[in-house]
Amino acid sequence: MFESLKASITLLMEEVVARPEDRHVLQEALRGKIAELRALGLPVPDDIVQLEKALEDPESEDLWDNLPV
Repeated sequence: MFESLKASITLLMEEVVARPEDRHVLQEALRGKIAELRALGLPVPDDIVQLEKALEDPESEDLWDNLPV
């Protein structure tokens, strides 16, 4: 289950980079996947925690332009 959710998060991050016009919809889906990890009591990897913090920062728009995939 953990690996499946982590793979989903990775795919969503790739989609954000590929489709920046849909960024906000994809960000919400990403937050949902992170919430699923937490709800299942699974660990949230540090890189994903950092990403989540960046999502909450309104000045993080540049993050998505430079996100490595």
